[in-house]
Amino acid sequence: MVVVVLIADFDVTWISRTIREINSTFASELEQGQLVVIHVSQEWYPPLTGLKRNYNDAPDRVTFRSKQNVDYSFLIHYSAGLGKYYLQLEDDVFSAKNFLTTIRKHIEEQNMKKGTWAMLEFSALGYIGKLYRSSSLPLLARFLLLFYQEMPCDWLMTHFRELMTQRETILFKPSLFQHMGTFSSFQGTYNKLKDKDFEQGVYTNPSAEVYSNISTYQKNLPKLAWEAGEGFFWGRSPGRGDHLTVVFQEPTVVTGILVETGSGGKDLLDSGQVELGQEVLTKEKQSCKRFQSLGAFINGKFEMQGIDKLHSSASSCLRILVTAGQKDWVIVQKIRITTKQSAS
Repeated sequence: MVVVVLIADFDVTWISRTIREINSTFASELEQGQLVVIHVSQEWYPPLTGLKRNYNDAPDRVTFRSKQNVDYSFLIHYSAGLGKYYLQLEDDVFSAKNFLTTIRKHIEEQNMKKGTWAMLEFSALGYIGKLYRSSSLPLLARFLLLFYQEMPCDWLMTHFRELMTQRETILFKPSLFQHMGTFSSFQGTYNKLKDKDFEQGVYTNPSAEVYSNISTYQKNLPKLAWEAGEGFFWGRSPGRGDHLTVVFQEPTVVTGILVETGSGGKDLLDSGQVELGQEVLTKEKQSCKRFQSLGAFINGKFEMQGIDKLHSSASSCLRILVTAGQKDWVIVQKIRITTKQSAS
């Protein structure tokens, strides 16, 4: 993997200071060619003022987004010959663990499917986490430069994808990149943009089997809530005492739990609690002999950290127990746990 950074400012003092910081911090990466830093002189840019005010944007806003399109065009053009694929990121993002391995896996899966693709998306936000084949980059660079003053980059990228005959968005979940900045590059305005589908630790859940006595709708199986990916468990109206139970392959010391239910405010688990269990039932191996409650769901969500301080011994099961029946169906979007090695 090669990281290419475009120094996009024209302030000579700032550029010099930034270059010095990069040189001192990433000397070995620069020497080995893992990190490349480029800058384009202002004289190579097209006009950035007096541009068309599409969408009634203020002139300074038009200048900002137009320059951004040209910045991307230069960056993409330079990167065209450096690898097989190109991933567009911003400088204020946080990456999920194993993001490169996950991207490789999704590319392989996508390439095995029928039909062509022009852009794969690993974040729902703006121009973050968008992946292209390098063979498409010369076209994309010219496209951004040709229409640089027409509209923002994230709108242009959608038009480019459609022109490359990919009609539908191919967005992978959970997202692999999260926007971390709180202030926009444009006039320092407040920007709380966050990707709700981002998961820092995509692969932290240990190996386990997942069971439920709630009637499953179609192929939305219980295990899909446990595994990383776009899937979820969708069950018909649960009754009091119904459950979704995770049986760990090996006893595990659980330190944190996050369970999210519902979608768009619907199909939430109205009444339920999360429990940890010990001693797997020998015969059925689908539950545990005894359980301890950790707490109840609030607005369809359960989240708790520091569990090992209360339950330091290893657990063999995790159970979501329905404490009151409901007419609505229930979606369990995700079950995510953090663990540590058992002392035994």
